Amino acid sequence: MAKSWATLGVDLLLEPTGPGLRKGLTNALREAVRSGRLAPGTRLPSSRSLAVDLGIARNTVAEAYGDLVAEGWLSARQGSGTRVAERTSPGPKAAPAPRPRKRSRPVYDLVPGTPDLSSFPRAEWLKAARRALAVAPNDAFGYGDPRGRVELRTALAQYLSRARGVRADPDRILVCAGISHGLKILGAALQARGVRTIAVESFGLDVHYDQLAATGLRTDPLPFDERATRTDALTDQAAVLLTPAHQFPMGVPLHPDRRAAVVDWARRTGGLVLEDDYDGEFRYDRQPVGALQGLDPDHVVYLGTASKSLAPGLRLGWMVLPPGLAEEAVAAKGEADTCGSMDQLTLAEFLTSGAYDRHVRAARLRYRRRRDALTEALAVRAPDIRVTGIAAGLHAVLRLPPGTERTVVQAAAWQGLALHGLGRYRHAHSVTEAPDALVVGYATPPDHAWAAALEALCRVLP
Repeated sequence: MAKSWATLGVDLLLEPTGPGLRKGLTNALREAVRSGRLAPGTRLPSSRSLAVDLGIARNTVAEAYGDLVAEGWLSARQGSGTRVAERTSPGPKAAPAPRPRKRSRPVYDLVPGTPDLSSFPRAEWLKAARRALAVAPNDAFGYGDPRGRVELRTALAQYLSRARGVRADPDRILVCAGISHGLKILGAALQARGVRTIAVESFGLDVHYDQLAATGLRTDPLPFDERATRTDALTDQAAVLLTPAHQFPMGVPLHPDRRAAVVDWARRTGGLVLEDDYDGEFRYDRQPVGALQGLDPDHVVYLGTASKSLAPGLRLGWMVLPPGLAEEAVAAKGEADTCGSMDQLTLAEFLTSGAYDRHVRAARLRYRRRRDALTEALAVRAPDIRVTGIAAGLHAVLRLPPGTERTVVQAAAWQGLALHGLGRYRHAHSVTEAPDALVVGYATPPDHAWAAALEALCRVLP
């Protein structure tokens, strides 16, 4: 007999065994109870409903139910229907569960890269989602344009032009699931062009290096000094990945002369600059540094994300592509949109309504207060520690005495404080040595934990 599904109460997959309908149904039900697929107390379909679903006579189902009630597998009460009986006999002895390994979770987290997730603007986001859903066209629930929703691309073009100086056309914006996804797409597009090597900064995120390497590109680190990345060291590479507005993790902007030099290099050689503007909205003691893309949109790919300004869990990022690369990047991404259309429409509404600007301004003020509290506490508790990279962004670099970085990170771990040393972010093949330092993400803890996290940091510093 073919497998069938009953539709009343629970979905019930039955595989009758043995000769005859009644015996086969009885055996299938008994085995479902015995094996635990039907838990005690589960209400079964009525005999009429199950008979219709299985295409057999109602009397056959009723007789099977009656047999199992007599055996004690089922119980039947007037007005309560037929249910799996409560049984006290033990089932098969389960294998003892493995003892969970003790995992020490940090009490305080100062690892950079994450904003204060407790400050996500839930109420405003919900309002934007309701407005977006109310007017969403029917095609928003389809597979979608691989470039992303046109509503979000249009809103991004307007916002990026106004706030970051990006020269953007909605048709050349590609929505992606964050910077790492964007680099994966770009790496595939460059690989298809025959590119084999991409220059990167001496300090950065290994996850970005890994994404590029996964597409077949070799990453070649450029030297670094007090004026940030040595763009004059670019030679025969076809592309370079930079964080020019606020270098991660060193925290300095790319010197104006080097900004001009890298654009000149791209024009002269036909090279491509990948600009990661990961936290460009957050600046405190300086005028905003505009996007490098505004100098030459034909040779610079602008990459942005909602991960620092809102939350990484949204998985929303974007690329503004040169005309010659737009179609290749779309092809590398695939034929369907991979980012949820409703989240895209919500972000579009969040941008156009002004809620995004209000949120960023409020977050900027909150993070500036934290940064100020950090520098003031260090001035009192650890006056020999020099703090750098704090004019913008969501982290600070704390310079340590030579030879102490590893011991400080270990001491922090013993006290439940998650910290990263600068050495963690140095490219394995960089010729630039990493000084002993900590990279402190002061945006990460929630507001109520910030003071205690700062106190814990001060205790472990030499």
